Formats: sequence, C-alpha cells, structure tokens
Amino acid sequence: MAQKIVTVYTDDLTGKEAEDVQTHSFSLDQVNYEIDLTSDSYDRLFEALAPFINQGRKIGRAKTGNRLRKTTTPTGPTAEEVRAWARENNYDVNDRGRVPSNIREAYDRAH
Repeated sequence: MAQKIVTVYTDDLTGKEAEDVQTHSFSLDQVNYEIDLTSDSYDRLFEALAPFINQGRKIGRAKTGNRLRKTTTPTGPTAEEVRAWARENNYDVNDRGRVPSNIREAYDRAH
C-alpha cells in the first residue's frame, strides 16, 4: 500500500493556505510565542510592533529561529537601498515586504 502525506501551510492570522508561510517567534513578558505567517501577515505584525521595537532596548539575540527584528540598522542600508542595488545587479526582489536574506548577504558582500 502506498501512502501520500500532504503538508498544508496555513497563515495563523488569516487562516488562508499559502506556500510562503514561515514560522516567526516573539516574546512578551517572558512568554515566548510562535506564529505561522505569510509575508503580508508578517508585515502587518511588524508594522504594529515597529513603534515599540524602535523605542525598546535590545537585551540580546535569540540563538535559533526567526525573530522580529528591524529591517534596517542605524548605520546600515534601508530596504529601499538594498532593493535598488538588487535590481541593478539582476536580482529578483519584491517591491514590499522583507528583503530576502540571500539578497542582503549579497549586498553586504558587495559593499
């Protein structure tokens, strides 16, 4: 007998099935949370938390997993600058959302 296993990825916020769902972790009041989100839902989460992240103090980085983080650093390039560089160097990059890590790494290597 053959058996077929199908994995369905679902955005925890919208309930919609999608292939680009990723697990993200965050913590609040010493309680850790994980949520599975598409990039659009992650953008909504990040935009909602951005004012608190920007005013908060970092106390260290987690060693594993995806973490909410700023998309730019005070001395680093903006997402728009990285996107412009990526397009000039024939990378395929979206107009919004997070810049993929492989593109940021390529940008860092080039600069």
